[in-house]
Amino acid sequence: MLKTNRQNGQRSIGILFLMLLLLVSLIVLLLRLFVFELFKIPSGSMIPTLLIGDYILVNKFTYGLKLPVLGTRLTEGKPLQRGDVVVFHYPPKPGENYIKRVVGLPGDEVAYLNKHLTVNGQPAAQAAASDFFDEWEMRYVKQFDETLGAKKHRIIVNEQQPTLSLPLVEQFKYRENCRYTIEGFTCKVPPGHYFMMGDNRDNALDSRYRGFVPDANIVGKAFVVWWNWHDFKRIGTFE
Repeated sequence: MLKTNRQNGQRSIGILFLMLLLLVSLIVLLLRLFVFELFKIPSGSMIPTLLIGDYILVNKFTYGLKLPVLGTRLTEGKPLQRGDVVVFHYPPKPGENYIKRVVGLPGDEVAYLNKHLTVNGQPAAQAAASDFFDEWEMRYVKQFDETLGAKKHRIIVNEQQPTLSLPLVEQFKYRENCRYTIEGFTCKVPPGHYFMMGDNRDNALDSRYRGFVPDANIVGKAFVVWWNWHDFKRIGTFE
């Protein structure tokens, strides 16, 4: 009798532990789907803001909750702002995550000519900063403080590269909204879409090449470096 009670007790503890494990797993899954998600930076397109190997947290409810896969908005949230760093999916590759900075909102006219950004005819303010040493390519490049709206961030520019590589420009939707020249491009952002650019201006396959990002493809706002195995000083928020 005592042995049976002990076995029943152990079985009850096992069932309780399994239920708690399933509950925790469900909570983690819901948090990942609707609230926060962890991403690792795989490329240098957002240098100097984000470096290869940075682990970042993305807030998925800042711009409103969406149904996974379908992208149907459940809550309104805040509108995207110029200067936000966001994770999204490009329409040609909806299964892949990309991270870039929002430079153009719906209806904006974005121009990048001779390595200078303008939005609706207003130049984005730039101020020279100290040169940036790219540890991955072992070279120094020009660094600038750029301001979009009220947000200031840093970009790097390689003066030895052309403003735009025309052969890399894809046949994306609404490409007729863009004019490409040897000096760069000018694009009119269609309704419900955004124009993204990398902070590493000469090493980023962004909206200049792959087109506009529809609102349904926005995953969330990146806001903090959660971890970097090579440099603990990287941990913290960023603009």
